[in-house]
Amino acid sequence: MADPRGFLKVRERELPPSRPVEVRLRDWRDTHAVRQDGQPFLTEQAGRCMDCGIPFCHQGCPLGNLIPEWNDLVRQGQWADAIERLHATNNFPEFTGRVCPAPCETSCVLGINQPAVTIKNIEVSIIDEAFERGLVTPQVPQRLTGSTVAVVGSGPAGLAVAQQLTRAGHTVVVYERDDAIGGLLRYGIPDFKLEKYHIDRRMAQMEAEGTRFRAGVEIGVDITWDALRRRFDAVVVCTGATVPRDLPLPGRELDGVHYAMDFLTPSNKAVGGNPVEGAPDAAGKHVVVIGGGDTGSDCVGTSLRQGAASVTTLAIGKKPPVERPDHQPWPTDPILFEVSSSHEEGGERSFLASTVEFVGDDAGRVRTLKVAETEYLPDGRRAPKAGTEREIPADLVLIAMGFTGPETDGLTTQTGAETTSRGLVRRGDDYATTLPGVFVAGDAGRGQSLIVWAIAEGRAAAAAVDAFLQGSTELPSPVGPRTFALRG
Repeated sequence: MADPRGFLKVRERELPPSRPVEVRLRDWRDTHAVRQDGQPFLTEQAGRCMDCGIPFCHQGCPLGNLIPEWNDLVRQGQWADAIERLHATNNFPEFTGRVCPAPCETSCVLGINQPAVTIKNIEVSIIDEAFERGLVTPQVPQRLTGSTVAVVGSGPAGLAVAQQLTRAGHTVVVYERDDAIGGLLRYGIPDFKLEKYHIDRRMAQMEAEGTRFRAGVEIGVDITWDALRRRFDAVVVCTGATVPRDLPLPGRELDGVHYAMDFLTPSNKAVGGNPVEGAPDAAGKHVVVIGGGDTGSDCVGTSLRQGAASVTTLAIGKKPPVERPDHQPWPTDPILFEVSSSHEEGGERSFLASTVEFVGDDAGRVRTLKVAETEYLPDGRRAPKAGTEREIPADLVLIAMGFTGPETDGLTTQTGAETTSRGLVRRGDDYATTLPGVFVAGDAGRGQSLIVWAIAEGRAAAAAVDAFLQGSTELPSPVGPRTFALRG
């Protein structure tokens, strides 16, 4: 039982320090300082988690993490029990504890009148401590079912599906078209937010459990979708939502205007020791990032480390409020002004900024960006305000406006699988597509979303696949044990 007066004894919210900006800009390591043994403040922060009658943090987390339970176990120093409770609902807390925006914290009951419990930091501390203490070990299935499953895509959804089904006794092969496993975790998120050894050591655990990985294999090209279906008893599509949202304005074809991932992916490969020839580079350039989300923030931090002359982030909307607005009351997840670690490091942020035109030189390279103040029209649309145009230097423009959906051409043309009006792979409540034995989880079926939703859907889809293969399942889903009816 938690200390019901813990939040009265420790009122201040405390997080571990970050490395100094001038130091961390010289490398690609995690922006946070190396964990200190014991971290005495951590048990105090965990003790702030009061004995809620209804812990709304459960509502804020799609995984249904047992947050009050592992908070109290940390308070008592019971690390083995804490990681057991954390792993009961989350396969990869080392990922979510670093890159999830933590909607659980905005739902924290303590947040009504005090700073919320540092849930995200406690979560990542549990898994880091568990790895250090040797508490993360392979969970090899006691028996094999004889069934085979192909998982296409090795992002968080695909990895969650694979681990759950492997532990259920199925033979699982994960296919990844890139040269290394991890999806956007590997090549979409910079090392200063997620160092890649976190992926590698989890892969080692999964391989020891029996999961097989096949990198550098693109389904639909190297192996047709129909051939894959014939080879395996079930197929799970976890390809993510990787089609970038474009900005079709005059000058879009100019050299130097790129999608964010066309910049981040080769940068991450270079950091990993595999430079890509001809990749965009920010060194000495005036960089403009269009889009104020996490991907845009990653572009800022990457550009600064590459030695950009300047970095400017443009957001078309209004600057969000610092405090929770009245129309987004607790326990909802409010839209607030956030300062990421990359924004701490430098650059400028401009709100109500609408891009009008990419302006180039005679050689066909972008040189400036014409922007105008955003005007909100009576029907709610946003448009550039006439007469407010100005130009800003732009040698490298990165479009980080999110993603519209998955790449489905190969799947639909080769199999006839149906998609929705949004371009997502059509599925039922049991994650099954319109093709027998083919399921979909994560952003490919949901649309661009959070990493916690990807893992949650991966776990739930694994339970559905297990039921499809065996007639019933004992695998847990994010909302507890669930029985899936087979499709008639």
